[in-house]
Amino acid sequence: MEEQVLERPVVAAEHTTEVHRLRLQPTSGWGRLNLGELWAHRELVYFLMWRDIMVRYKQTVLGAGWAILQPAMTMLVFSLFFGKLAKMPSDGVPYSVFSYVALVPWTFFANGMNQASNGLVHNQNLITKVYFPRLALPIASVMAGLLDFFLAFLLMLAMVAWYHIVPSWTVVFLPLFLALALIAALGVGLWLAALNVQFRDVHYVVPFITQFWMFATPIAYPSSLLPEPWRTIYGLNPMAGVVEGFRWTLLGVGSPGPIVAMSAFSAIVLLISGMFYFRRMERTFADVV
Repeated sequence: MEEQVLERPVVAAEHTTEVHRLRLQPTSGWGRLNLGELWAHRELVYFLMWRDIMVRYKQTVLGAGWAILQPAMTMLVFSLFFGKLAKMPSDGVPYSVFSYVALVPWTFFANGMNQASNGLVHNQNLITKVYFPRLALPIASVMAGLLDFFLAFLLMLAMVAWYHIVPSWTVVFLPLFLALALIAALGVGLWLAALNVQFRDVHYVVPFITQFWMFATPIAYPSSLLPEPWRTIYGLNPMAGVVEGFRWTLLGVGSPGPIVAMSAFSAIVLLISGMFYFRRMERTFADVV
């Protein structure tokens, strides 16, 4: 990335012209996260979020209905094969609501991770022509999925009410588990987005990772099948704590405890390391993408 110098003529009070130079140059080493610059461009993040939402459902028949259809159809498949045929335990609640409560945050995580991993490649024209904090692209991709989440969440509330399940006071912790899913999606998305610029194989690997990760997460089965200390170690999968947290707050089943603490630790490590790696590789994006 070449160093650029922008000159700005400034007219002083004595009618003399001064030239202010703004120097844009690539960072070296790991550098700083420079989150202040990202905050200054927060309106750009809102615009990119809205653009992603509009593009996602442009010229579609069902529109935002796909946000509900995707987890609902997966729930039906899981209910048939795991609930009816395999007789998978569901901690004493109907298997359909047991699986759907887990699929809603999982779908948000999986879609956010996939969209963020391709965000830089799909916006290569923008990256090569305009300077802005590149972190805005994966952040906007992940946060745009919040609309899909809330639409699917409405059906989840309807299912909970249909089965006469009354959430307890623990429901107040639900936003924290949603935040944990967002942190996990963004952390993994940052890693994959930066790697995807260098290695286009990532585009083909991500669907495999998503499929494997889904079955490595307690969606079709309860984490209570695992004895300690393996259940706590299982929390290294950040989505394990998210799924268990959603079931605990809405269905009153399970006991998150150490598994959530381990998942929170794992998600935070993914986010921080992903941000530093993204910033380190950012100086090469415009040249390689």
